[in-house]
Amino acid sequence: MKLHDVVKALGLAVRSGTASLEREVTGGYAGDLLSDVIANSQSGALWITMQVHVNIVAVAVLKDLAGIVLVEGREPADETLKKAAEEDIPILSSSQPAFETAGALHAILTKSP
Repeated sequence: MKLHDVVKALGLAVRSGTASLEREVTGGYAGDLLSDVIANSQSGALWITMQVHVNIVAVAVLKDLAGIVLVEGREPADETLKKAAEEDIPILSSSQPAFETAGALHAILTKSP
């Protein structure tokens, strides 16, 4: 599923990476511990987190993630937005908690065609 379809289905706000919304989302990963995301996320996953600092961009680049979803209405730090623009990493925002966001993502990614 394309990232722009996920954005629409989940009602996410795009904070950076508008030009990269054609990326394919192949799964999801929810976690706030950066080392856990590095160890366990898969390329193409959409990362759901409450972290807003610049290091999330480095992790997304390292793991070739489709993008980052900040939950509970959190907004990225200015430095994070700048780095995300440089690295072409989509940062999205959800007003929902991580649990609901992950559940909704799972539902749309596993829906029968």
